[in-house]
Amino acid sequence: MSLPSLSPVSPSASASAAAPTQAELFDFVRRAAADTDLIDSLPLDPEGRTWVRLAGPGGSEAWLIGWPPGTGTGWHDHADSVGAFVTAVGELKENALAARLPTDGWKTLELSDGVDRQRRLTAGKGRAFGRHHVHEVLNESSGHHAVSVHAYYPPLPQIRRYSRSGQTLRLEQVERPQDWQ
Repeated sequence: MSLPSLSPVSPSASASAAAPTQAELFDFVRRAAADTDLIDSLPLDPEGRTWVRLAGPGGSEAWLIGWPPGTGTGWHDHADSVGAFVTAVGELKENALAARLPTDGWKTLELSDGVDRQRRLTAGKGRAFGRHHVHEVLNESSGHHAVSVHAYYPPLPQIRRYSRSGQTLRLEQVERPQDWQ
């Protein structure tokens, strides 16, 4: 049985007054990832990622995402949003930085040794994260799709995209909602 709060919504869905916590976002994505009817409803494309927007808790932005083999996000952050995601099908790898980066006024940073973190998230596994969390998410499988559920609050004001070469992180682009809707 699907939970009503997990149904796809349009981008104009209204927000409720209470801001969800990281724990509430994580609980939501965990429950959504366990909803087999919801997961099975996502059309999968062999060439590129697919997604459906969901009604997240407390006006959060939530997404059901399909990952073809060999796809990923590239290095990015979610600006001032907190978030959570859980793998529903397959396995995702998250590379992350265990360092708080300055939010503005830089284009290139030299990262310290020891800031890299890596997680393998199989079906049912996920994580919550705070503001300015820099990471990349990958489906490294050569033959199987992965599916995951993500939620962010406040709804994404922007995404900063980075390139990385060794210990050098470079800000490449700032995207705003109108760039991806």
